[in-house]
Amino acid sequence: MPETMRAVEISEPGGPEVLKPCTRPVPRPRADEIVIKLAYAGVNRPDALQRAGLYNPPPGASDLPGLEGAGEVVAVGASVSDWAVGDQVCALLPGGGYAEYVATPAAHALPVPKGLSLKEAACLPETFFTVWSNVFMRGGLLAGERFLVHGGSSGIGTTAIQLARAFGARVFATAGSEAKCKACLDLGAERAINYRDEDFVEVAQAEGGMNLILDMVGGSYIPRNIKALAMEGRLVNIAFLQGSKAEVNFAQIMMRRLTVTGSTLRPQSDEAKAKIAEALLAKVWPLIEAGQVGPVMDSAYTLGEAGRAHAHMESGAHIGKIVLEM
Repeated sequence: MPETMRAVEISEPGGPEVLKPCTRPVPRPRADEIVIKLAYAGVNRPDALQRAGLYNPPPGASDLPGLEGAGEVVAVGASVSDWAVGDQVCALLPGGGYAEYVATPAAHALPVPKGLSLKEAACLPETFFTVWSNVFMRGGLLAGERFLVHGGSSGIGTTAIQLARAFGARVFATAGSEAKCKACLDLGAERAINYRDEDFVEVAQAEGGMNLILDMVGGSYIPRNIKALAMEGRLVNIAFLQGSKAEVNFAQIMMRRLTVTGSTLRPQSDEAKAKIAEALLAKVWPLIEAGQVGPVMDSAYTLGEAGRAHAHMESGAHIGKIVLEM
């Protein structure tokens, strides 16, 4: 490996323009880590939050943004036995993905699914780890249940629609345009709700209420989500684009035996992330390789165009995933 690499750093908190090219030392693996020469890295909303100064890396993590990527293993730590130099992997990263090389715990890497390119594989880890852990592990979605995902055309949304449908749920999604609603339907949602024209609460109540809602909007959606839930329904929050505060009638939660929960992925322990990876390999990777589930690609930018990629993501015009090409 070379001594230095190209990377993109956050020069100061701010908008997309604060993402600047730089040169950094190539990381060396700790005992339980691998180093990946990245071909592509995914672009995700937590990257934008970190750029804005609202989402600090956990202790010990790289200050560079980037939480997922795909490429070739070029170094392995002393205690790593599952991977060898030359293996092609995609991986959940603690940070550092906006660079040519990145170190990550070996247990957070997964093989590139058969039939997928590195570009497609780079889109998998962040969204698939998030959806599996929140919809299935935390939310307990079961076959036949009614499931609503907000932001159905986002990277999280397109993944959630496909996985929920693959495991037998009835899937509903919200989106903000006809084109985005069509994308949700094409992926397997039985009903796509254009939130500019329809009230998702009314749609949900007409169906008998939702058994599970996955929300990244927050704010005014929080009390509306509670109204949209069926008896013993579950609300899982994973982000708060409208803010994390709302006025909630807890009597409704008590009387209808609702569960309100949520999580963020990055601060969880390495052991917790490794368990998610094991579940994905066993239960989801076969679906990807069978062509039943897969990443939805929006666009690719070069590493030096990271600022443009962030601006595109924050415009809300994308459908699916955005990647950076090294």
